[in-house]
Amino acid sequence: MTEQTFSLTLLPDNAQRLSNLCGRLNEHIQQIESDLALTIRQRGNVFQLSGSETAVAGGRHILESLYVATENGKLLSPNMVHLALQEVRDSDEIDVAENYESLLIKTPRSSIKPRSKHQRQYVRGIRNNDINFGIGPAGTGKTYLAVACAVEALIKEKVNRLLLVRPAVEAGEKLGFLPGDLTQKIDPYLRPLYDALYEMLGFEKVGRLIEKNVIEVAPLAYMRGRTLNNSFIILDESQNTTSAQMKMFLTRIGFGSTAVITGDVTQIDLPKGTRSGLVRVSKVLEGIDEIGFTYFNAKDVVRHRLVQKIVEAYDKFDRNSVSQLTSQDSQQINERDN
Repeated sequence: MTEQTFSLTLLPDNAQRLSNLCGRLNEHIQQIESDLALTIRQRGNVFQLSGSETAVAGGRHILESLYVATENGKLLSPNMVHLALQEVRDSDEIDVAENYESLLIKTPRSSIKPRSKHQRQYVRGIRNNDINFGIGPAGTGKTYLAVACAVEALIKEKVNRLLLVRPAVEAGEKLGFLPGDLTQKIDPYLRPLYDALYEMLGFEKVGRLIEKNVIEVAPLAYMRGRTLNNSFIILDESQNTTSAQMKMFLTRIGFGSTAVITGDVTQIDLPKGTRSGLVRVSKVLEGIDEIGFTYFNAKDVVRHRLVQKIVEAYDKFDRNSVSQLTSQDSQQINERDN
């Protein structure tokens, strides 16, 4: 692969911003170099980037975007650099150069930017389709981005209400042993949705909207018999729905509504022998153009860097286990036939 060298000048020449960009003992520069297999040399506000064409393009994009982020005195952190790297990792040159300003999700407390290619596809799908599925491992932003899009739609008065729904399936604990009524029992399962709402709207505003029933958080069982018009509905953890529950939920959607269904098919907590409604629906509905499907993978993980490696390790282990089982089955068949 041919190595390229590119000289990048960052303006304005500001020593404090440049120090912020490079990080303590150049830790941010070293992080970019290590991740992109890139060599970066700096003299003042001039950076010389050496590496493959893709690495140089990605490094240029990251340095420019992070330098813009320092404009308002925002202190950069290794996590922020990691998220910036997430945007360009495994992206081609056209993908990197695209202007994503139109994909910003604007909420009262912050503007949220989809980081990876699949996250951008997901946000486009939510904005263009009435029904969207986000399927993939933990930490890929499925629920967070869906809540952000819902808050944006509510603030812009594109919908009248927001419904956050989750199946009441135990993940190792029995609901019957938890204190309180059903609503109080299900509350811990809905905590990730509450946390996202608090971050985007603030604790007090979320409380007021819940009191007015503009925001409703409910277990899936409460959806039966309802028709939901002019609403933004999120079904989270949908891998724990049965096929009948998934069909019931999808047929609740009325005029002027948007539904987002998220789930991780590797974390199914249904009783043994019960087939996940998410697994089946992805095969039943995938041919319908008006329904969007986004499949996330380990490269889309936007949590701690180790989370991505953990997801990849589990995927590799599972693939090897399936391969070994297939080989054992074939050997047993041959022995039986002989």
